[in-house]
Amino acid sequence: MKKLTPVFVISVILALIFILWGVLTPTGMAETTSAVQSFLQAKFGWFYLISATTFLIFSIYLIFSRFGKIRLGKDTDEPEYNTVTWFAMLFSAGMGIGLVFWGVAEPIYHFHTPPAGEGETVESARLALRYSFFHWGLHPWAIYSVIALALAYFKFRKGAPQVVSEVLRPIFGDKVEGSLGRAVNVIVVIATIFGVATSLGFGATQISGGLSYLTDIENNFTTQLIIIGIVTVLYMLSAQTGLERGIKYLSNLNIALALLLMFFLLFAGPTNFIMDVFTSTLGSYIQNLPSMSLKLSPFEQSSWIQSWTIFYWAWWIAWAPFVGTFIARVSKGRTVREFVLGVLLVPTIFGALWFSVFGGTAVSLEMFENFGLSQIMADQGVEVALFAVLSEFPFGTVMSILAIFLISTFFITSADSATFVLGMQTTNGSLNPPNSVKFTWGIIQSASAVVLLWSGGLGALQTASIIAAFPFTIIMLLMVVSLTKAFQKEVAKKPKVR
Repeated sequence: MKKLTPVFVISVILALIFILWGVLTPTGMAETTSAVQSFLQAKFGWFYLISATTFLIFSIYLIFSRFGKIRLGKDTDEPEYNTVTWFAMLFSAGMGIGLVFWGVAEPIYHFHTPPAGEGETVESARLALRYSFFHWGLHPWAIYSVIALALAYFKFRKGAPQVVSEVLRPIFGDKVEGSLGRAVNVIVVIATIFGVATSLGFGATQISGGLSYLTDIENNFTTQLIIIGIVTVLYMLSAQTGLERGIKYLSNLNIALALLLMFFLLFAGPTNFIMDVFTSTLGSYIQNLPSMSLKLSPFEQSSWIQSWTIFYWAWWIAWAPFVGTFIARVSKGRTVREFVLGVLLVPTIFGALWFSVFGGTAVSLEMFENFGLSQIMADQGVEVALFAVLSEFPFGTVMSILAIFLISTFFITSADSATFVLGMQTTNGSLNPPNSVKFTWGIIQSASAVVLLWSGGLGALQTASIIAAFPFTIIMLLMVVSLTKAFQKEVAKKPKVR
């Protein structure tokens, strides 16, 4: 291995301290992190909402601005990957495990406990689907697009190392080469570890839940630990093959399996109801987007927004360094307009269709057939919701096995991509980080997921994301300013960008 960078050394030490803390005093860690989470949610919920909305407004502005013609690379560069592969890679890295985990569970939660009004009503059903669209729609992909666009622009257009600190050079100048830059990059690494560990924990619990639903295997921490161990070996093998083979092929496989599962339920389930839900909810989502974007509950004193929307915005922000770095790496040659349109619209529409199919089917079973899914989730865990729904349709067992396999491939792709990104961020932006560095980060992120599950299950996973996202939110707001300055300078030099 080449000489280790200060960012690598500091980040590894901090990560190991966290892992040891969780192993030695899991209760103490859970109590401390929970207290920090509660403080951030109570005092800075408004900050997360305003920040996420700022990123969306900025992204939309770029589509229609004169900056849209700027190419992420030289003016003659063409995209490295075709559009289908590009979408598959960014989608698999962006939210694959989360969609499978929450596709059924979240709408059912909202149906029974809506953000306003009584549960188990027609209005709560509408709100359930609309907020599911909201939490997985334009806002998270705007968060991803901001950091990805900034990294891609400075790397491929300006030739800067693909590390987050370099994006802030228009603001801080050469200070990004010193302790300030190292601090920024360490925050990026820590946020990435927690964000990815959260999703890996969700993936492990759902695989465990699926296996327990189909077999006599118990859904407990031991099973989840074994699953994480097996998947760790698989994604470490994939990570050694590099971007061109492992991640690329797995991403395409993920999309194929996800489409197969989705179209099966679309046609096996209440097809007309699903498409009606998709159409009406998409319109309602667009119509209510401004009010939902800044909605808090100061008069009602409800904790719903903190528990759901603010958690999601923090989770996406914690994921942003990882997903943004990865999207930037595979987006060379695209224009700013093409990039933002692709990153914002295609995954948002796909996510809306996904929730219409899985969430719409679940709500239909709950409303019209008294299925009792909420009770199943209460008794057996949130992670079995998908399998309970699939069991109601022909070939349910086969589709459940397919779903477990899909979660596993998403798990491997996300973890593989994360080791790649962490390797880049801790080797001064190397586009091909050493396997030894990727191996180190692979072990650390899996160990972090295990520690979080051990100390507090799904609640600990959510807590870690909210805490890790807070400092990085500030960095992302600075990135908006920095990117705007860089674009203005470029357009001033070259008024007619082709």
